[in-house]
Amino acid sequence: MKHYTYAACPVPPGEASILGAWHSAPTFEVPEGACDCHVHIFGPREQYPLADDRTFAPGVASVDDLLRMHAHIGVSRVVIVQASPQGLDNRGVLDALAELRRRGHAARGVVVLAPGTDLRTLKELHAQGVRGIRVNLQSYGQTDPQLAASRLHAAAAMAAEMGWHVQTYTTLAVIGALQADIARLPVPLVVDHFALADPRLNDARADWLALLALLRQGRTYVKLSAPYRLVETLDGRDGHAMARTLIETNPDRMLWGTDWPHTGPFPGRPREREGVDPFHPVDNGAQLSMLGLWATPEERHRILVTNPQKLYGF
Repeated sequence: MKHYTYAACPVPPGEASILGAWHSAPTFEVPEGACDCHVHIFGPREQYPLADDRTFAPGVASVDDLLRMHAHIGVSRVVIVQASPQGLDNRGVLDALAELRRRGHAARGVVVLAPGTDLRTLKELHAQGVRGIRVNLQSYGQTDPQLAASRLHAAAAMAAEMGWHVQTYTTLAVIGALQADIARLPVPLVVDHFALADPRLNDARADWLALLALLRQGRTYVKLSAPYRLVETLDGRDGHAMARTLIETNPDRMLWGTDWPHTGPFPGRPREREGVDPFHPVDNGAQLSMLGLWATPEERHRILVTNPQKLYGF
């Protein structure tokens, strides 16, 4: 696996870290109404048991922790995404949405559902703030295009009932293989984490061009999220060309997210399924500052405020 690239920000004297990390102030003025479109909440296991097919077991990452992190980086809206260890049990996401709304932090959710979930359940989820269905392929190592297409179409059929979108975590190669299928989906598709593209763009040119074509058609969004998973430089400079190409292709289809609390494997260390798999101490102020390097102020306003406002219905 690639080593994640980040530098943990030192915790100032007299301050407490947030899940082992500190978050510096972004290098640009974050616009009012900025949205973090990709976070996870993990509650106590006795209240929110983990799925039997999990590939790792995260520690607790609470609403309090999230609000403290967002206060440091100037974000006031959030999208909570159902993570793979939570399986089909969306209670953690739904309870977090209710708590965030109670505390004045605008929030929406993206859940994982069994195929054929009934309309009554979908309407109940919508009333609780859900606006999308996630199809997580990468966390389970699922790269078969036929399986991926089947899962995307099943999710899209449910999402279409509510005017939602489908979100997927997968590779650029799978996106390329499914270009025609994605173009036929009845709802927008949101692609996590740059579609895990290589910033050098050398290894999968045809797949990259397929993603750009989908962006031009306007039915696909890309999250400029979790750059620490992809770049090699601490300031994200080596991701500039990739980010600029995506933004220039369709700035109205760009989103941004932290991927907090930063789950993921550590090189040479097996993942914890029963204990506590540690979080990476990523400085999300630095992650947001990368967007400041890649985008103009007008583009940043679209990416952070306008686009999520339209997609998630804030």
